[in-house]
Order: sequence, then structure tokens, then C-alpha cells
Amino acid sequence: MSQTTADTTPLAGRGTGTAMLDATPSGPAAAPAVRVAPASAEDRAVKRSRVIDILDAKGQNSLLLTTHTALTWYLDGSRVHISLAGDPIAAVLVDRGGDHLVTFNNEAGRIAAEELPSGVTLHSVPWYGNLHEVAAAVGTAGKAAPLAEAAVAAELRAARQQLLPAESARYARLSADVAAIMTDVLSAARPETTEFELVSALAARVVAAGAEPLVLLCNGSSRSDFRHPLATHAPLGRRAMTVVCARRDGLVANITRWVRFDAGTPEERDAEARIAAVEADIFDATVPGARLDRIFAEIQAAYARHGFGAEQWELHHQGGPAGYAGRDPRVTAAATDTVVLNQAFTWNPSGPGVKIEDTVQLTESGLQVLTVDPRWPTTTVNGLERPATLQL
Repeated sequence: MSQTTADTTPLAGRGTGTAMLDATPSGPAAAPAVRVAPASAEDRAVKRSRVIDILDAKGQNSLLLTTHTALTWYLDGSRVHISLAGDPIAAVLVDRGGDHLVTFNNEAGRIAAEELPSGVTLHSVPWYGNLHEVAAAVGTAGKAAPLAEAAVAAELRAARQQLLPAESARYARLSADVAAIMTDVLSAARPETTEFELVSALAARVVAAGAEPLVLLCNGSSRSDFRHPLATHAPLGRRAMTVVCARRDGLVANITRWVRFDAGTPEERDAEARIAAVEADIFDATVPGARLDRIFAEIQAAYARHGFGAEQWELHHQGGPAGYAGRDPRVTAAATDTVVLNQAFTWNPSGPGVKIEDTVQLTESGLQVLTVDPRWPTTTVNGLERPATLQL
């Protein structure tokens, strides 16, 4: 049975907020006003080498990248979106002669000024033109059509697994920022605060940190049965869960936190300890060389082992590798990717009224929790500090 020890150190500033939440940014110093492309030349050279290896294995000369995940990974953090719900406004042709980014004419100026990594050639197409057709033809005159991204989806996913030094540092900074935002906003919450007020304050802080809020979830005590709770005007009541998935420079940090305004029931406290034990078993299974389907089998067994019942895994997805997608991929019995060092994960086991979720990275010294704020109360589970419920 997993061992848990509560940290009862008071949270600084606890109990000083009001029902209307303050979204004023605090914490890390503001970023420079002028954006420059975040790409690391060293990391990009490794990524290009990995893609050329894919071309060699397939006997091809070029590859067309068209999805948000592949583009932001290969360009090492460039923003290639306008609408969060829309398709990318760029495509990249990788061939043996170099890298070619094609975008629409009304996007080219900003891309050139703020998003274009060194060594990438920029091309534009009229805003009404066919982005992919033009990108497929750039730099490949007289040659065969480029390899489609979908044809090497598994190989590209493998190429993304092992995070490189500069992107690992960016991921750690984003994750710490998101964790601090959670602490600031939730410590000011009150029972009468509405779910919409809470997520709007979180959204404001995430955007102020230069990130995009891809997912914002909240359920107060009246809606605790929902595991993907879009916010409503309902007040938080006696306890609440919030979820943030925030993207910055292509990388996505995922986090869940709980707050309550009473001591909690014995049943709630017991379920919180047991779901943390489930997560601890998943962490123990997340080691270099492990296959995702084997980890998935361990997840299924862990629910039964810790008293949740064998069917709990069917009621919500369980997470998986993280990085340039929220989950890359979601773990299932069909996922056979192999875990590698420096890979990031977000596991999110859940049960009735409980869930635990952080973004972590597997390093040579073990799992490192990235979405961490030292002000948040913690519980020690199998030697790792895990988030407790914030009691106000």
C-alpha cells in the first residue's frame, strides 16, 4: 500500500481573497515586449537529423508537415495558429536541401518577424490559395511528391518523445508558471465564487503569461459527477476541481487542482489518498523501455488494487505521453510506443469525485514533477510530493 504523509504548512496568503477573483499577473518577470522565435539552433539540428533519418528509412526525399503538433515540434515552438479551433496557417516541407515554410500572404510578415527559426526559408501563397499544394511543390521541382505526414505518424511521434535541452527548459518554465497561476487563483476562491468566475480568472492569467488556454474545466460541489466539466454559472459550493491545459511555444502543460472550504468528509479524504496511490503505481510503471500498453494494463490493475473497481478506467481516459500535444498519444491497450528518457507524461487517473494530474518528465534521476508550486500543500506518496486538496 502506498504511504502518504500530509504537509500541513499554511499556504501564504490563504484566506485573504474575495469572491471576485483578482486576475492580475504576478510571479515571474514579464517577458520582453518584442517576441523572437523561441527555437534553439542546437535542438532544431537534432530534430532535422531525426526527420532525415525517417526519410532515409522510407527511401524518400522530402516530407510535408501539416499538423499543429508536428509543426510546432519541428519549428521548435513557433506559433502556427490564428484560431485555436482552426487549421495551422503554415506548412513545412523538409527536404534534403533544407526546410521551407509556406504561409498565407497576410501571415508572412508576422511569421518572418516573430516565428521563423534561423535557416528556414519562407514562402507565401495568396490568402485564398491552397497552402498544401504550394508547400508540396516548393523546393522539389522535378522530384517525386513529398511523403505525407500521416504516412509516418508513428515515426514522427517517436522523434518527438525525447525532449531536448532547450525545449525541456521551456517546458519546465511553462509548467511552473501554470502551477503558480493555479495557486494564486484558487487561493482567492470562495464558496460563492462561480465556476465561470474561476475559469475566467485562470484564463486571464494564462494569457498574460504568454500562453493559450486550450482546456479550462471547473466543477463545484453540485456538479462533481462530471469528469470533463465545462464551467457554468453555478457557485463552487463546498469543494471544486479545476483543470488547465495551457500551451506556450508549442508545448502543452496539463494540471488538475482541488480546493475545498470545509474539512472534507472521511470518504473524500480516503478517496483522495487512494487515487494518489493509483497514480503512484502508474509512476512506478513509467520507466525507460516500458511499453504503453503494458503501463495501461498496470493502470487497470491499480484501480482494482486500491478499491475503485475494475471498471473505473472505462469512465475517463487515463492520460499518456505529453509535450507538443495534450497527450501524444492517449494510452490504450493498442498503444505500443516505448518509454524513453527525457520524455514527458501527464497521467490523470480519476474516480468518483476525485482526480489527480500533473505534467512530469522522466529523467535519469527519476520522475520530475514540472507543474509544481512550492506554495501548494502536498502529500508525500512513495517518496514523491503530490498535490493535496487546498483547504480554505
